[in-house]
Amino acid sequence: MAEQGNMSDLWKRLRFVFFAILVYRIGTHIPIPGIDPDRLAALFQQNQGTIIEMFNLFSGGALERMSIFALNVVPYISSAIIMQLFSNSIPYLIELKKDGQAGRNKITQYTRYGTAILAFIQASALAVTLSASGLAYVPGPTFFVSAVFSVVAGTMFLMWLGEQITLRGVGNGISLIIFAGIVAEIPRALVTTFELGRTG
Repeated sequence: MAEQGNMSDLWKRLRFVFFAILVYRIGTHIPIPGIDPDRLAALFQQNQGTIIEMFNLFSGGALERMSIFALNVVPYISSAIIMQLFSNSIPYLIELKKDGQAGRNKITQYTRYGTAILAFIQASALAVTLSASGLAYVPGPTFFVSAVFSVVAGTMFLMWLGEQITLRGVGNGISLIIFAGIVAEIPRALVTTFELGRTG
C-alpha cells in the first residue's frame, strides 16, 4: 500500500511538471503588445546562423516570437549567481547563511528582488532596441511601458513557475524550464543547420 501511495504521489508530481511545461510553452507564443510580426520575422531571417539564434534556442523560441517570456529565466539565473557570490563575501549574508532555513528563505527573497531589478533593466533595454529597430507599430512611451511591464511580468511568472515545479514537481524547476525550451527548439535547429550546410 505504501508503494502504491508513493507511485500515486510520483504520478501527481509528474502531471504537475507536464502541466507547468505546457503553460510555459503556451506563454512563449504570447507576443509583447505592439510588435510588428512581419518585421520581426524579417529581422530573424537576416540574422540566421548568428548568436541571436543561439539565444533564441535557449529561450525556447520565445525571443524569435518576441513573447512575454523573451528573457526566459536569465534574470533569475544572473540574480542567483550574484547572490551566491555576495553570500560568500558580505558579512550580513554570511550570517544569514548560518541562520539555517530562515536565513536561506531571506536570501531567496533577496534573489527574487534581484530578479525583478535585472528583469526591469533588461526589459527596458529590449524595449528601446525594439523601438530603434522599427519593430514596434507605434514607438513611444506607451509601447515602452507596456513592453517592459509584459516582459518583467513574464519573467517573474517563470521564476514563480520554476519554484512551484521544484516544490510540487520533480527536480529543479528552473533547470526543467530551460531544458523544455531547448528540447522544443532542437528539431528546427537541426533542420536549419542541415539547410545551411546544404547551401554552403
